[in-house]
Amino acid sequence: MAEITDEGIARLRARIAVPEPHPCPPHYRYPNEDAFRNYAHAIGDDNPLWCEPDYAAQTRWGGVIAPPGLVGGDTLVGIDEVPEVAPDKKELMRGDPLRGVHAFYGGSFREWWYPLRPGRRVHRRNALVGVLDKHSEFAKRAVHEWTAQVFRDDQGHLLSGQYRLMIRTVREQAQERGKYHELKIEPYTEAQLAEIDAQYARECPRGATPRYWEDVAEGEEIGPLVKGPLTVTDMVCWHAGVGMGLYGIGPLRLAYKSRQRIPRFYHRDELNIPDALQRCHWDPVYARKAGNPTTYDYGRMRETWLIHLCTDWMGDDAWLWKLDCEFRRFNFVGDTHWMRGRITRKYLAEGDRPAVDVDIWGQNQRGEMTTPGHAIILLPSRERGEVRLPDAPGGARDLQSLLEVLAQRFAVGA
Repeated sequence: MAEITDEGIARLRARIAVPEPHPCPPHYRYPNEDAFRNYAHAIGDDNPLWCEPDYAAQTRWGGVIAPPGLVGGDTLVGIDEVPEVAPDKKELMRGDPLRGVHAFYGGSFREWWYPLRPGRRVHRRNALVGVLDKHSEFAKRAVHEWTAQVFRDDQGHLLSGQYRLMIRTVREQAQERGKYHELKIEPYTEAQLAEIDAQYARECPRGATPRYWEDVAEGEEIGPLVKGPLTVTDMVCWHAGVGMGLYGIGPLRLAYKSRQRIPRFYHRDELNIPDALQRCHWDPVYARKAGNPTTYDYGRMRETWLIHLCTDWMGDDAWLWKLDCEFRRFNFVGDTHWMRGRITRKYLAEGDRPAVDVDIWGQNQRGEMTTPGHAIILLPSRERGEVRLPDAPGGARDLQSLLEVLAQRFAVGA
C-alpha cells in the first residue's frame, strides 16, 4: 500500500531547486501581438491593451503587452534554459519518491515583475521549490508539493513566477468519486439568461482612466464579472488560445506519437479507438470515466478569469503583482460563474508602492464558492506618481538564483 514516509519526503526535498526540463515545448515560442490577442480572446478578455496596437501605443506602456495569464500558464511560453537534467543529478531525479500516493492539483500562486513585449523569446527554468509536511482533514498525513516555473525574456528581464501546489495524500481516489453523483444542472430560464446577458453588456475594461490609489477604500467591491454558462465551445476556444496543456496531446500522427509516450493516458471509446483521457473536458462519457457526472473545465481557466476580474477593474496604468487561488470544486459544462472581489487592505507595499490587497473568488449559480483567492494590485497615485514595477524576490538577477530564493521562501511555509 502506498504511504507517505520520512524517507520519501527526504528524497523529495533533496530535489529542491534542481532544474529540469519541462515535459512539453511552449505553445508560443516567440509570442507576438497575435499570440497576445488569441490568448486574451480564449479567456473572454477583449482588453485593447493586449489586443489593439494603435490603442496600446497611447498608454504608458507604449505598445501592447501580454495579458498576465499568458506569461507562464503551464505550457504557454518559455524555452527551457536547462534542456536536460545534469548528469550528476539524474539518479536523484529518477522516479517518484511518493510513488502511488494520490496527487491532486490544489492551487496556484503567481507573481509578475515585468511586462512581456511582442516578439521576445521567453526562457524558463522549472524546479521543485517546496515540500511541506502537513496534516490533512481527510488523511493522517499529507504533503504539499510546490513546483515553480520562472520566466525571463531575451533581454534578461525577470518576468514572472508560477507556482503549482500538488497535494499528496494516501486517501483513495475512490473516496472522491460519488461526490457529484447527485448533481443536476438545471436548465436556464429565459429570465436567467437575460440576467447573464445584461451583465455581459455592463462589462468593460477600465482602460485609459486611471484608478488612483487615493480613490479606493477598504471594503470596496470589485466586479462582478460573469463567465458562463460554460459550453463545450468555450472549451474549444480555450484550447485554441492556450494549446493542449501539460500532456502535449495532438491529432492524427501526433496522437500516435503521444500514445507511444504516455499509453496509460489513452482509453478506448465506444468504437474501440484509443483517445486521450483529456477528452473528459469535452465528452460526457469520458467525464464519467473520470468519476464526474459530465464535462468540466480546467482549474487554470478559472484562475485566468480571476486575473481578468483584476485587470478589468484596475485599468491600464496599474500592475497586477500577485495572485493566488485554490481549486476546491469542479466547474461543469452548464455552470455559470460570477467572479467577484473585495478590497481588504490599502497600504504602501515595500514602504513606498501604493497597493491594495483583494479577496477574490468564483461562485457558481448554485451559490458554491469553487475558486477562492487573493491578489495584490499596485495602483497609480496622485501624490506618488505612476506605478513602479516590483523587484524580483530576494534581489534575484537570473532564473537559477530566483529558484533558490523561492526555495528559501517555501522552506518556511510562505
